[in-house]
Amino acid sequence: MRRVLLRLFFVLALPALLVAVWWLASDDSTDVFWPPLRTIMRTFPDVWTGERLQDDVLPSVLRLTGGYALAAVVGVAAGTVIGSYRRVRAVCEPVLEFLRAVPPPVLVPVIMLFAGIDDTMKVTVIASGCVWPILLNTVEGVRAVDSVMAETARSYGIKGPARLTRLVLPSASPQIFAGLRQALSIGIILMVISEMFAASNGLGFTVVQFQRSFAIPDMWTGILVLGLLGFLLSVVFQLVERRALAWYHGLRASARRSP
Repeated sequence: MRRVLLRLFFVLALPALLVAVWWLASDDSTDVFWPPLRTIMRTFPDVWTGERLQDDVLPSVLRLTGGYALAAVVGVAAGTVIGSYRRVRAVCEPVLEFLRAVPPPVLVPVIMLFAGIDDTMKVTVIASGCVWPILLNTVEGVRAVDSVMAETARSYGIKGPARLTRLVLPSASPQIFAGLRQALSIGIILMVISEMFAASNGLGFTVVQFQRSFAIPDMWTGILVLGLLGFLLSVVFQLVERRALAWYHGLRASARRSP
């Protein structure tokens, strides 16, 4: 119990300190663009009603989920193939480095030409940015499979799908999850950017509308919602990661305890 309380303290201490600093620093503010935090918090329940959550937050989460899932499937599948075969990696590496260097927001107008301005465009934009950390981490994770374990699997005749599911993917999974974690933050950014182009709902659209109508406290509440959404998604991801990589964290804990 004491350990849980201590961990909860460390999790909440810094956010609470930052909120207190923000509250005190902005308390006497008369700047239109920097309203006091108490004004923002008083505006929050009036802006983010159940209807607005359904009309703006839910579509954003669904777009993010679709783009993120698409990037995960493509990134893990392509990364496994590229990481498993040296010749494929040699052929693909220059192209991957070129494409990775292109910022995804620059591709938004191009994607709009091919995918239109509906949700397909927004999901594609999110996937186009999320796929790279997943793919590259998968490639490195597959390449780093222990050579002794690989030889042992070959000696026992473990090949094909069995080798993939019993050796390659489990060995690469810690690095795959590292890529998935990086992709999650990128996905939230691209979700907002994609909704600033030819959108009629979503968090990005709503924040821009507040800014254009000079509803500054309302705009700040939208920024807070984005922060809270990122925090909640991070917590969910950590729970999934801890469950999926329980064996890995157990090995690391055993290694730390051993003399």
